[in-house]
This record gives sequence, structure tokens and C-alpha cells, in this order.
Amino acid sequence: MSRSTKHLPRLDAEACGRADGALMRAFDLLGKRWTGVVLGTLSGGPTGFRALARAVEGISDSVLSDRLSALCDAELVTRNVDEGPPISVAYELTAAGRALLPALDQIGRWAEEHLPVTDQNQRSATAPIPQEA
Repeated sequence: MSRSTKHLPRLDAEACGRADGALMRAFDLLGKRWTGVVLGTLSGGPTGFRALARAVEGISDSVLSDRLSALCDAELVTRNVDEGPPISVAYELTAAGRALLPALDQIGRWAEEHLPVTDQNQRSATAPIPQEA
């Protein structure tokens, strides 16, 4: 047993089920392509749609719009409209979105260390972007 896990309490079946359900909900949202990149880009502060589209190279406007809508629905991002003139819209991380960033960083570091890069997952990370709905 490794040092990092030897002092962890053993979870009962009910606790494991709750944890599994929570992880499924989280990864249903966070496992979609570009979601982590959008969250990371927003960590720099409020950002307009066009600036996000330029910062996230390769994302289509429709996919960016879908990801932002899902993140707003999950209350990780807020959409702020300034009535202007001119009207402007900016997206910003909520407290929950900011609290998620360290966990995403940890998961990324864990994956780099423990999940080997294969032809399939490397190809999916660099493949042309299919147009998603």
C-alpha cells in the first residue's frame, strides 16, 4: 500500500455509491471536450465570448456556446450583460467554479503521472474538432 493511501478510511457500500454518483455527475459535465480549457481561460477573470473564442484555439462558436450554457446551468460560471451602449456580455467563474480549479489541476497531474498516453487518446486530443451540438 502506498503512503498516500494507507491512512484513508475504508468506505462502505453506501458511501461508495454516493461518491460514484457524484463523480458521474461531475464527469458528465467536466468530461466534455473543451470544458476544462474554458474554465481555465476564465480563471484569468471576466471574459467576453469573442475573447474566449480566440483564446480557446480550435473551438467552434456553437460548441463554446454549449459549454458556456452548461457551465452557467451548473452555476460554475455567470453570464453578465452590460446594457451599454454598446451591449456587452462577459462570462466569469463563480465561487464554485473557482473552487473547482485546484481539483482539475490535481486530476490533470494525476492523469499525466498514471494514465499512459496511447495512440487513441493522443489522437483524440489533437484531432480536428467535430461540430458538436
